[in-house]
Amino acid sequence: MDNPTDFYKSLPKVELHRHLEGSLRLRTMLEIARSSGIMVPVSTGPLSSLVQVQTSELHTYQNFLAKFNTLRMFYRSPEVIHRVTREAVEDAANDNVRYLELRFTPVALSRAERFPMGDVMDWVCDSADKAAREFGLIVRLIASVNRHESVELAEQVAWLAADRTGHGIVGLDLAGNETEFSAVPFLGVFREAHLSGLKLTVHAGEWGGAANVREALEMLKADRIGHGVRMMEDLNTVALACECGTVFEVCVTSNYQTGVVQSLQEHPIMKMLKAGLKVTIGTDDPSILRITLTDEYHHICEDLGMEHKVLKECILAGAKASFLPEAERDQLVMQLRKELVL
Repeated sequence: MDNPTDFYKSLPKVELHRHLEGSLRLRTMLEIARSSGIMVPVSTGPLSSLVQVQTSELHTYQNFLAKFNTLRMFYRSPEVIHRVTREAVEDAANDNVRYLELRFTPVALSRAERFPMGDVMDWVCDSADKAAREFGLIVRLIASVNRHESVELAEQVAWLAADRTGHGIVGLDLAGNETEFSAVPFLGVFREAHLSGLKLTVHAGEWGGAANVREALEMLKADRIGHGVRMMEDLNTVALACECGTVFEVCVTSNYQTGVVQSLQEHPIMKMLKAGLKVTIGTDDPSILRITLTDEYHHICEDLGMEHKVLKECILAGAKASFLPEAERDQLVMQLRKELVL
């Protein structure tokens, strides 16, 4: 294809790291604000400045996480949660995503109107299932808990998620501010989640150092690592991850816009691959970051020099690392291998 963007758009995609709460369309937020009477501080400028990273602001994790303070105001009804879930799946399908693991935070979705978390999880499960069938892709869900919130809340989420493994939920995720909050208090929760049949993924080595990746692998027994880019600061942790065969859910634009790296050109994804690590590519929060997975592929290949063959191998690595049952995973891998000509 003459236009590189057309080529990247045409590729069948796998995404393992996309947050529902970071996938709300700006147009939808404006409609919800008008219809629900949601008042946002006008002194800070337009709504977009409150919910999307701006080129003029400092790229720090504090500024990034602050966007969620506004986003949490929008989950005012079951209809809103159904709508934003459906639209997140539709946006992925429009970007030629064939398999999506969409993670969502039940505590955040329930807090605005104090909805029962079980109800919120059912709404997301139902909407994701219907949207997947409507738009022709496979969608599975990961329930996410935050480090800065209580272990008791995490236990509730894990228990409710385990009760819905037959309804689309396949995993449990630990997210949030890893520089100020340890993962250690959640060891018991993740151990029980694993025993209940949930797969485990942990945000680590994003804003915190390599020790957090080692902790996630050795103590929490994570199946995958979200981000993990700062692991490259310690060769022993790199060796451990290679030995474990761990797959890293790498989100290049996110790492730049949240201040993990100072420029896109400095991102270590190519060094990770050269070191023998398994990598797949995600958007993290496409609406907040104003990107698509096609954009990520374009940046990584055109700006960082990743060969198309290597990109296709990263897509396939995502399929192989999916939290699907073995037979379904093998079928997905076989289908993508044919389409990607690998």
